[in-house]
Amino acid sequence: MKTIKFPTAQTILLIIAGLIAVLTWIIPAGNFDTLTYNKKENTFSAKSLDNSKTYPATQASLNKLNIKIPVNKFIDGDIWKPIGIPNTYKVVESKPQGVSDFIKSPIKGIIEAADIIFLVLIIGGLIGLINYTGAFDAGISWLAKTLKGYEYILIIVVTILIAIGGTTFGLAEETIAFYPILIPVFLAAKYDAMVALACIYLGSSIGTMCSTTNPFSSIIASDAAGINWTTGLTGRFIMLISCTIICLIYVIVYAQRVKKDASKSIIYDQKEAIEKLFGNTTNASLKLTNQLRLILFVFIMCFIIMIYGVSNLDWWFVEMTSVFFVGSILIGFIARIKEYKFVDLFVKGAGELLSVAIIIGIARGVTVLMTDGQISDTMLYYASNITNGMNKGLFANAMLFIYGGLSFFIPSSSGMAVLTMPIMSPLADGVGIGREIVVNAYQYGMGLFAFINPTGLILASLAIVKVGYNKWLKFVIPLVVILTLFTMLMLTLQVYL
Repeated sequence: MKTIKFPTAQTILLIIAGLIAVLTWIIPAGNFDTLTYNKKENTFSAKSLDNSKTYPATQASLNKLNIKIPVNKFIDGDIWKPIGIPNTYKVVESKPQGVSDFIKSPIKGIIEAADIIFLVLIIGGLIGLINYTGAFDAGISWLAKTLKGYEYILIIVVTILIAIGGTTFGLAEETIAFYPILIPVFLAAKYDAMVALACIYLGSSIGTMCSTTNPFSSIIASDAAGINWTTGLTGRFIMLISCTIICLIYVIVYAQRVKKDASKSIIYDQKEAIEKLFGNTTNASLKLTNQLRLILFVFIMCFIIMIYGVSNLDWWFVEMTSVFFVGSILIGFIARIKEYKFVDLFVKGAGELLSVAIIIGIARGVTVLMTDGQISDTMLYYASNITNGMNKGLFANAMLFIYGGLSFFIPSSSGMAVLTMPIMSPLADGVGIGREIVVNAYQYGMGLFAFINPTGLILASLAIVKVGYNKWLKFVIPLVVILTLFTMLMLTLQVYL
């Protein structure tokens, strides 16, 4: 009897999409009314399925709609997406998603996710060019010699830097670009690809989970809850430091075990295949010439410019993709790659990440099914009713798990914030705690589930590293349990202290 293999990321997502389609036949369709600010006319538009009402953009209008958010949050542009209006949920005509909708969902998802897909493909082209020049091999060889005996520093530095990016400006999708670069570095340090994956993905997840100044998470959620984003900041900062330390200890213990005995690696059976894929970077004869230094400088500057643009210039995927495209052309000139060779290398490099792009599109297709089937608001409505009559400690922890569950259906942090906060945050008033507790529970719940959420970024990340979802779960589940228990303790302390 042949061993049954764990399904691929694409198959897992298609199974999930099929289950979601089935749920649209079982869960009643429903909607909350939404409120949108019209900057040009300085008015609010309250929309339901059958009508739309216009209100002046004043605090009195918000109070009338039971929305406890300062009006300046809309006028200043802090809240730019439609928000849910409390106490307006209604059951609507069911829109079950059939076989045709299921088949079309990945296509619709790919179209909706075109911005991030193009970013991934352009980065793939850039990686293909740099691999051809040998700049990566030479740079990694130099780094391996420099860190000899102190390789654990690499784990600490990479994890902390990415966590800082996550907590400050929401570094998440952008980390897709780091895997092809950093995996050879970790392999050269005698670790396995799982260590590289953990440093990048866990760093990003912890950073976004414990967001401090992240505009797509803590700030927009606080605004939508009607509180200042600095309220609850101290608790989130303590969580950031504590959870980062927990993750570092967990990864370093695993990494040192693998370094001493490669057979202890969870992905030991893939060792040769992964090393062949990402190259053997321990060749001591590789020279880091001035030309290769310049190529690496341009490559690194692409990331620095991207990070600056996202955090300071309101850049998003079009601008980020443009930076990597220009970087590719500059590297082609520096390496004196002929035009036909440049195009061939670029296309082949993009092709290497095509499977990742498809995974991102299929994952978005799951959200398409949820939206078209109109069951997202129903899930939110029932989730908000679960907490009725709870004491404040139980309420805070219930919110943690509610948000973890909702993030399976709504993996976007900003989308979750504007959709749920106007409805969920007032529940804190009823149990006598601050609304920042709901904001924190939203962040922690989404962040914890992001470690394993198949509709999030993890499957796309695993596809780059060529690691199965089952092996990732084997590695990360003990850490998730530890972090969940620690988070529950911290949330309880924040409620009662």
